[in-house]
Amino acid sequence: EGERASERTEIRIVYTSQTLYFGIVCYDRDPGSIIVSDSRRDASLEETDSFQIILDTYLDTQNGFVFGTNPAGIEYDGQVTNEGQGSGRFGGGGSRPGGQGGQQRGAGGGFNLNWDGAWEVQTQISEIGWTAEFAIPFRTIRYPAIDTLQTWGINFQRNIRRRNETVFWSQLPRQYNLYRLSLAGLLTGLEIDRQVNFQITPYLLGDSITKGEKPRATDFEGSFGLDAKYSLTPSLTLDATYNTDFAQVEVDEQQVNLDRFNLFFPEKRPFFLENAGLFSVNNAGPASGRNLGQTELFFSRRIGISDSGAQIPILAGARMSGKMTNNTTVGLLNMQTETVDGLSTANNFTVARMRRELPNRSNVGGIFVNRQGTGSLARPDDYNRSYAFDGRWGIGQNGTVQGFVGRTQTPGRTGRDHALNLSGQYDSEMWRVIGGYQENGEDFNPEVGFLRRRNGFRKFDFGLNNTSRPNGFLGFQELRPHMSFTRFWNFNGVMETTYLHNHFDGEFTDSSSGGVSYDIRQERVFEAFKISGIQVLPGRYDFNETQWSFRYNRSAPVSASLSVAHGGFFGGTLKTVRPSIRARYSETFNMSLSYSRNAIDLPLGSTITNLTSIRAAYNFSPRIFAQSLVQHNDSANLWSVNFRFGWLQDANTGLFLVYSETEGIGDIIPNGAGRSLILKYSYLFDVLE
Repeated sequence: EGERASERTEIRIVYTSQTLYFGIVCYDRDPGSIIVSDSRRDASLEETDSFQIILDTYLDTQNGFVFGTNPAGIEYDGQVTNEGQGSGRFGGGGSRPGGQGGQQRGAGGGFNLNWDGAWEVQTQISEIGWTAEFAIPFRTIRYPAIDTLQTWGINFQRNIRRRNETVFWSQLPRQYNLYRLSLAGLLTGLEIDRQVNFQITPYLLGDSITKGEKPRATDFEGSFGLDAKYSLTPSLTLDATYNTDFAQVEVDEQQVNLDRFNLFFPEKRPFFLENAGLFSVNNAGPASGRNLGQTELFFSRRIGISDSGAQIPILAGARMSGKMTNNTTVGLLNMQTETVDGLSTANNFTVARMRRELPNRSNVGGIFVNRQGTGSLARPDDYNRSYAFDGRWGIGQNGTVQGFVGRTQTPGRTGRDHALNLSGQYDSEMWRVIGGYQENGEDFNPEVGFLRRRNGFRKFDFGLNNTSRPNGFLGFQELRPHMSFTRFWNFNGVMETTYLHNHFDGEFTDSSSGGVSYDIRQERVFEAFKISGIQVLPGRYDFNETQWSFRYNRSAPVSASLSVAHGGFFGGTLKTVRPSIRARYSETFNMSLSYSRNAIDLPLGSTITNLTSIRAAYNFSPRIFAQSLVQHNDSANLWSVNFRFGWLQDANTGLFLVYSETEGIGDIIPNGAGRSLILKYSYLFDVLE
């Protein structure tokens, strides 16, 4: 930390009345050793030579825009909220800058990779290294509506991958990353005209759908719709959508549920992702990845997607989001869905959010969420409402305390309908200490949110992490031993879950990593439930688990990882093996195979679950790609294939050809079985350009 970079980097910045330009020269004494691992839009910048820019346009030291590329010229962009809150060192619930963490929380808190702006980048490898030129229209980003010279926060990050080297312009202590905007430098002297932005993105779609019932019938349909964006001010944007469609979005990855709680699937639909972090509530779960994300007050997947994963048509909607003043952020969202016979009645969804930025990485705010049944068949009591106030307080440079208090209103529920969360953390170069308390009443019911556990609970978390750089110890570059403790009680004071996680983890010089963990669990089951068809009876269960893991350098042309776990499991045993292999040819072709096998032996039966996933992608250019995802999940009795061809234009619009098929295993026909072929074209018209 603090050493001079091994290679020189030069940055030049100019701007016109419409566009901000960055010229980057990444000198390299050995250009033949530059590593380029992928050329798809938003592909990971972690395992490749790369360059990233972060802009804090409001100078609030908390929120910003990230733009990045690699020598192949990919477009990588995202939004940062609360300095990337949730990007932790405990192995869950965060994303490293340039990684594939994406949108980790239900509403996009921390870092939202899925935000796509309209901008361009060109790169070239030459005898001096590689260069990049960014052209970012001011209409793409948001900034204060003032007539005086502006000052923005700014920082740069360069990865020199073969040396596992990360270089920053504004120096950061090792415990922080590019998202640490309170330690960014300054870009001064910007004289920007007020931008008027009006964009319309219509789409045309044709599809052929074959349903899963027998005998099968094929339906041919066509549809159209549009999205519109208008800048009310340079910092406040109005988005509208009609007949919203998300056919081009990749399908969800299958999961095997080895517990009695709800699984979490992230939001991927573009309309809900811009400024998504604004609608997230300060609700960080500090301890382990297994227990993060217990409660989300607003989870946009509840709009237009049923509990079974089926699509519910969205008729129209609008969102206003941005800054009212330099320190006050607002968000208003209203969406109307249609009736689907036998699945869902029509509903109107409203979300209102306000947040006030305060000094030293602090903020306070509130949120209101409402679902109201609409249409002639809707009942007067068909509604659900959620309210919450939240805050985040910075203590010095390394300390943070955050939390929320909220309640819901559901007809027929008269018990405790409150929720509260308070957590804090302290980060230094070597130590991270975190702890928190959360409480959900048994009738707390955010129907437009996400609850991993229902029926109410009290929860305490504590975690301790050490990071050190040993000199020659077994070839490790960095050691990361850590522990975390989580305990849940019900409102009768009876323990429901205790989880103690002890993990010794380290990273080698080439970025390969390995570790061993030992977990101690206690579970009290009050109602019988099933794991892969085997019943687990009520009672108390005490068991332990040991896990070994190793991951070989992912920047290599061929890399692999292996995780092996063995231990007790609800009165029996669980053996898990998770191998994966990844191969690439230059930046054009990537393929990965992952497999998870769970051998479950319980008092009332035994079974083996197998989950296999094969991904392949070929990139004709950074904007033309073909990719496929094949999944086999015998626990859910299905296999599926998803193929996507994309010819991208600005802001991830363009031509998409999508083929999807889901079939049962044996005689079982799962929900949504069948096949579809969809052709969609969308184009962004910049009306005022």
